[in-house]
Amino acid sequence: MTRRKLLYSLLGTTGLSLAYPCYVEPRRLEMTQPRVRLPRSSFTTPVRLLQMSDLHASPYVSIRMIDRAVSLGLQQKPDLICVTGDFITGRDSFDPLAYARTLRRLSAHAPTFAVLGNHDGGSWVAARGGYTDHRVVERILEDSGIDLMHNRSARVEVRGQNVTLIGVGDLWSDEIDAARAFAGASPGAPTVLMAHNPDSKEMLERRPWDLMLSGHTHGGQVILPFQGPSYAPVRDKRYVAGLKPWNSRQIHVTRGVGNLHGVRFRCRPEVSLLVLE
Repeated sequence: MTRRKLLYSLLGTTGLSLAYPCYVEPRRLEMTQPRVRLPRSSFTTPVRLLQMSDLHASPYVSIRMIDRAVSLGLQQKPDLICVTGDFITGRDSFDPLAYARTLRRLSAHAPTFAVLGNHDGGSWVAARGGYTDHRVVERILEDSGIDLMHNRSARVEVRGQNVTLIGVGDLWSDEIDAARAFAGASPGAPTVLMAHNPDSKEMLERRPWDLMLSGHTHGGQVILPFQGPSYAPVRDKRYVAGLKPWNSRQIHVTRGVGNLHGVRFRCRPEVSLLVLE
């Protein structure tokens, strides 16, 4: 949906001016703190996991806005940080050095891991004028000290407790390699899966994971009265925002920090602190 269609739809339904959805709500960051009970966990103390997603550095989402979101997240004193993709929106619309400085604040505080989204380079976004590969975003993450989990696993010790992290490539870019991602996974430990698009769950159903962290949806971005989300690019509309069960597992979809086209309505940008128990 184009920005114009979003705005016309918003105006026709609510009669509100454009000031709030274009200039106020996209900057009204909200902190959420869902509690997650992991079935295979033997945690003696809760683990505080900060999830950020869909930063979308662009003319509509400034590095200053992203820095504010980082500050809000770090105020929660997380033990572990996961960023679930879509660091950028398009080509050459951000300062990579300034971006890396901001993201470096995360890795300086706690172990920080990331996966890529459909806008971060690759086949899907290349067909729409974006980068053909991930080199720009990979360089930013490397300069930031953030560990890119592109179809691989890592064992992380947090407060003396082991957590297995799995990261996969983007679904729309056809970059999920489940066999490679789970090849080195530690059996028995609680497993957190990072996948940008929540629709990835079916492809990964037979793999061992307890909690999936996703973004991609922006929470719907524009929530119209009596109509629901105007922007929810997923097949399974149950997983647009929040913590939801799926079979014997759980999926958390954050509304994300940034946006497309500079508009949000009844869907504030979000930073999430998941308390793992």
